[in-house]
Amino acid sequence: VLALNGKIREVGEKIFASNGKKVDFGSAVKSCEEAGGTIATPMNEEENKAILSIVQQYNQYAYLGIKEGQTSGQFKYINGMPLNFTKWHQYEPNGKGTEKCVEMYTDGSWNDKKCNLYRLTICEF
Repeated sequence: VLALNGKIREVGEKIFASNGKKVDFGSAVKSCEEAGGTIATPMNEEENKAILSIVQQYNQYAYLGIKEGQTSGQFKYINGMPLNFTKWHQYEPNGKGTEKCVEMYTDGSWNDKKCNLYRLTICEF
């Protein structure tokens, strides 16, 4: 039996869960897909708060399902759809094409970041 107490949050139609592992962006995406979900992607404030509660529980930054598109500074959901909700930290995004991934800070705000760092894996189902 998986011990998932406190590591799952349910919001609307979505369930967010973490295995507590820190991996790079590609590995996080892969492990979420293998579990039958996708990497956590906040579409509104409520979902952002649900992901944040997991981030705070582990006190670890987490990658989100958002990547920089072909245009520098233009971020999209990893399925290619345009962002309809953002929560950038002040002065972010600032990577100008060098930071293609997005992480969530422990205050719920977002930062563009390189994709090869180790961040908490949070999936949505």
